[in-house]
Amino acid sequence: MRYASLFRTPASRCAALLVLTALIAATASGKAPDGIENRCGWFVNPSPGNASLLDRDGEWTVAMQGGHQAEGNWPSIDKKQWVAYGGTGYGYGCTCMRVVTDAEEDTIKRIVSSQSKPLLQCRRDPKLTEPRL
Repeated sequence: MRYASLFRTPASRCAALLVLTALIAATASGKAPDGIENRCGWFVNPSPGNASLLDRDGEWTVAMQGGHQAEGNWPSIDKKQWVAYGGTGYGYGCTCMRVVTDAEEDTIKRIVSSQSKPLLQCRRDPKLTEPRL
């Protein structure tokens, strides 16, 4: 029980309680302490250099031609789960991404990882609206 001595004083118990409270608050907000969030929704790539994620909170800009570009790799979505249009390879698909966002700018700053999901997963989510391109 050598660690028990760490919590003998009121000050050390208070410090431990503050750390625990901060961790619980960070978890409850959906963000990890490092700012990484898990966001699932429609990944839309309508034209060269432009992409966004449409999730239950709204539209997040991933890339804008001549402007913002998120760090990291765009999702690699299975061809069978990609809705293409115009024969150009552009279109949309369903994905979950671990990202760092800028809520004030509605942008994704960094893509940590992503995973392709079946179209049906996004189509069945009542909080998501399928893109119309």
